[in-house]
Amino acid sequence: MFDFHKKRTLCIRGSLYDLAEPLVMGILNYTPDSFYDGGRHPDPSAAVQHVGQMIEDGAGIIDFGAVSTRPGAGGVSEDEEIRRLSAVLGIVRDKFPDLIISVDTYRAGVAKKMVSEFGADMINDVSSGDMDERMHETIAELQVPYVAMHMQGTPQTMQSAPRYKDVVNDIIGYFAEKVHEMRGLGIRDIIIDPGFGFGKTLEHNYTLAGRLDEFSILELPLLVGFSRKSMICKTLKVNPDKALPGTIALNAAALLKGADIFRVHDVREARDTIKVVRKLMDFSASSS
Repeated sequence: MFDFHKKRTLCIRGSLYDLAEPLVMGILNYTPDSFYDGGRHPDPSAAVQHVGQMIEDGAGIIDFGAVSTRPGAGGVSEDEEIRRLSAVLGIVRDKFPDLIISVDTYRAGVAKKMVSEFGADMINDVSSGDMDERMHETIAELQVPYVAMHMQGTPQTMQSAPRYKDVVNDIIGYFAEKVHEMRGLGIRDIIIDPGFGFGKTLEHNYTLAGRLDEFSILELPLLVGFSRKSMICKTLKVNPDKALPGTIALNAAALLKGADIFRVHDVREARDTIKVVRKLMDFSASSS
């Protein structure tokens, strides 16, 4: 295990949130074509009801997305992305004023509108600014926490024979450059996400999961998103509906290797996983 001084707080609406206790980020995809929950929330009222359930189940953050980034997903215009998000976020903010809202977008214009007009608290960008050169400057202006995810290629091309010299070292190097750039712009709260399933083979994904603790060298909060992904489905030979046990197993392993935020479809199960693993960690520490 590497010994570095990881940043353990996020500044949200002027208050510091401590990541010493891992957070569960619930997923709300307001899309017709996301790989698992696309079309499950056909209108804003259904989406808001699901948000309420995730909060009750223990979500500390809800991540709202309006564009599918599954492999080969088709494009959605910026206007349509804004329309979808606006239909939900206005109602959600009114009903749950204290909720930490994350918006899953790679577009700077969407990020700015959702923060400025709907009170979004953080931005989750699958491309770390690679798909919109204005994104980092926009985040610096907005001064909200920013999830920088690694993706090789784009959603349309990312699974076309992805290659690395060493997947862990290559991605750490990628983030080191990105963080240097973002710090220079004045972005303070950066969260990194290795991007499981985004431009990685099955071997790449499991190598990343097995060496997740090496990302502590970046001294930043670490988000993981395994939930019901193909790396589980291919291993267990199941479809996403049957991939919850594999998700739980990977989340438990990631917690032991230093993950701080868990992006999931199944909030209660993730919350329970964290409680049990943290209890194990506490007892192991006290007996050593």
